[in-house]
Amino acid sequence: MTQSNTKQKRRKTSLKWKWAFFTSIGVLAIVVIFSVLIFNRFTNVLLQQEHAHIDNTLSTVSSRLSNYSSPLSKGDVAYYLKPKITSDNDQVTQANGNDLYSNSLIVNFSRDNILVNVYDVHGNELFESRKGAVKFYSPSKRKIFTTRQNGRQVMVGAEPLLSKKNGSLVGYAQVTDKLDNYRATANKLLVILVILVLISVLLSMFFAYILAQELLRPINEIQKTINEVKADPDSDARIPELKSNDELTDLADLLNGMLDQTQRYIDQQQQFVEDVSHELRTPVAVIQGHIDMLLRWGKDDPEVLEESLKASLQETNRMKSLVSEMLDLSRAEQIEINYGEEITDVNHVFAQVYNDFKMIHPDFTFTFDDDTDHDVYVKIYRNHLEQVLVILLDNAIKYSTKRKEVHLSLSTSMAMVNIAVQDFGEGISEEDKQKVFNRFYRVDKARSRDKGGNGLGLSIAHRLIEAYHGNISIESSLGYGSIFQVNLPIMQDMPDEADLESDEKESTESSESQDNQSDNKLPDGILDTSKSDQTDSDNSKHEDPKDNQ
Repeated sequence: MTQSNTKQKRRKTSLKWKWAFFTSIGVLAIVVIFSVLIFNRFTNVLLQQEHAHIDNTLSTVSSRLSNYSSPLSKGDVAYYLKPKITSDNDQVTQANGNDLYSNSLIVNFSRDNILVNVYDVHGNELFESRKGAVKFYSPSKRKIFTTRQNGRQVMVGAEPLLSKKNGSLVGYAQVTDKLDNYRATANKLLVILVILVLISVLLSMFFAYILAQELLRPINEIQKTINEVKADPDSDARIPELKSNDELTDLADLLNGMLDQTQRYIDQQQQFVEDVSHELRTPVAVIQGHIDMLLRWGKDDPEVLEESLKASLQETNRMKSLVSEMLDLSRAEQIEINYGEEITDVNHVFAQVYNDFKMIHPDFTFTFDDDTDHDVYVKIYRNHLEQVLVILLDNAIKYSTKRKEVHLSLSTSMAMVNIAVQDFGEGISEEDKQKVFNRFYRVDKARSRDKGGNGLGLSIAHRLIEAYHGNISIESSLGYGSIFQVNLPIMQDMPDEADLESDEKESTESSESQDNQSDNKLPDGILDTSKSDQTDSDNSKHEDPKDNQ
């Protein structure tokens, strides 16, 4: 039998039954402990009452028989302890003339479980209140204790009888309590407590099951949703909103977020495959066509050979650029996983990119308005912010027409830092503005390809900014240029300066290590376009709105 079959045959124990069982065990333990304490306390009270009865009986017997100065005889004891019936109305009286029913000794004698015995100084029995085999004890002073007689527990009180006149020993008094009433009452109490324990356990199990069923109902919803997603990974099933406002609600929200993220990654992967296959179809067809032409007659025609080789090389470079940018975009979707705690000085990065572009494009006029009073820090990886700025500036340069001028501004508003890049080029229409951040979108595909664009630059910038909880927007007027604005949340709780210096050093070392890589990529695969030649016509890492489709 395989392991899978074993698992299938293994019976599953519901969490509700486990909860009910262990709750019942807990209640059972508490009720049992409580019952034992009550039982012990109650039986102790009963024993104390029996002890008091014996003590009272001994005191009564002793007070009546201690008037003699010589050892007791049967007649002496009978005179004081046995009642007499007179002929007058058959009235029952005691030897001293008291009414029997008002006499405390006779009341004690009337109890079924009490045996009163009187012995002489030699231990010979002189009196017994009722028949019963008892053992004689001759203590030196009054003593009340429990012992076993005839296999049963009894309580015995024994006392030497001393004469009040001369203090001599005149006999012994002994009271034996068979504890029948005590045992009967204790047994009744024990039965009641056992019934109480059973009822408590059953009720606790019932209510625990009901409570567990109610509390675990959200888990059933979670399990149902997970099974639906497991059966169909593309399913849009999500855990319905839970109103319990407890840990299960937090778990449901967390699972929904995880499912959304997983679905987003699946969609991105599918989109990546579809986009690459679609975009690579054209360059592959072009290269194939030139190779076919070379095989037919290009070998003997140097002009055809050179043209075909150049065209094939150009398409190859474009495919390389396209694949690199697609990888950049795919990896940008996982920014929050790899770079969630990076901190960057916006002023420093902005000034660096501004100076780099002034040096690379001397034919352009760059203006920089810095309206911040001090350095502004945001939670973003330095190279990612630099890449976004390079994309926007590169687009501004590519699509500037007669007025070769680019304006840059940096300002703060409330808890956000605003970065603006303005060009005075072609601009785009209202209809196209809504699509500029889509993948591979181009307003003018022919002109965009001439400028080396793949339509991915702004998509990369848009995804990078969104990954760091910011936003990017565009204002444009056809024929007058465009303004791109980037807003990022400012760090409120600033780290220590030592930590900032350490982060800056790590970012610098990371940038230097990227320069030594042949593909000029960041650690996560995003192209470090700030280090590439901005004038290369085949550089398609940064696109204008017209480059994005």
